[in-house]
Amino acid sequence: MKKLSFAFVFILTVMAQLSAQAQQIKTQLVEYKEGNTTLEGYLAYDASKKGKLPGVLVVHEWNGLNDYTKQRCEQLAKMGYVAFAADIYGKGVRPKTPQESGAEAGKYKNNIPLLRQRVNAALAQLKKQPNVDASKTAAIGYCFGGTTVLELARSGADVAGVVSFHGGLGTPNPADASNIKAKVLVAHGAIDPFVPKAELDAFFKEMNDANVDYQFNAYSGAVHSFTNPGAGSDIKQGAAYNATADRRSWEAMKLFFNELFSARK
Repeated sequence: MKKLSFAFVFILTVMAQLSAQAQQIKTQLVEYKEGNTTLEGYLAYDASKKGKLPGVLVVHEWNGLNDYTKQRCEQLAKMGYVAFAADIYGKGVRPKTPQESGAEAGKYKNNIPLLRQRVNAALAQLKKQPNVDASKTAAIGYCFGGTTVLELARSGADVAGVVSFHGGLGTPNPADASNIKAKVLVAHGAIDPFVPKAELDAFFKEMNDANVDYQFNAYSGAVHSFTNPGAGSDIKQGAAYNATADRRSWEAMKLFFNELFSARK
């Protein structure tokens, strides 16, 4: 039995390795426009996959499109999705300090119509990719990006679902929740100091009043930026990585996507 068990494990290992080798993850920078502004997103997909695939839009944190966002796109590509990282700020606009990041993010948080235009332009770019099934798309975002994908949903965008990871939940236009066509998943740090209780309560009221199909997962011990290893480990700073919350929230997203896209076959 032990020999049989060992042989079985060996075969599974070889099969997994061959499967990984068969993947052909391609990545490229993609220029696109919103009005007169040139933007530069990041596309990732598995070229070994044939036919149309579900597409996932990924929206960056407040410091703009960076390696972390690109890595998330590549993870999604390995799962069989076509992933496209939006560029909300514009080509070459990549803040270097927290002060610069705050100033840049503030431009869009204080101008929701512009924020929605930018994220909808990115969604349109994803949908026009030749290997994307435009009827099967979702959007995920981190911190600033989490706020952004919620505004994408509030804009009435034709997207199956949105996932906000440790994003801000407030909006100046709560009545716009009546426009939401997407299902919503929120992954939230249970002790995130940047999202006060009043904001949480307002979000629940907004979603419930509009009869939105939403899920809200709060992860114990997690603060802001809990999915990003670059956030460090000091929760006293209000932003820190939490490996357990990162893993659990990613698994929740996988289940959410399975539900979204199997329902649209």
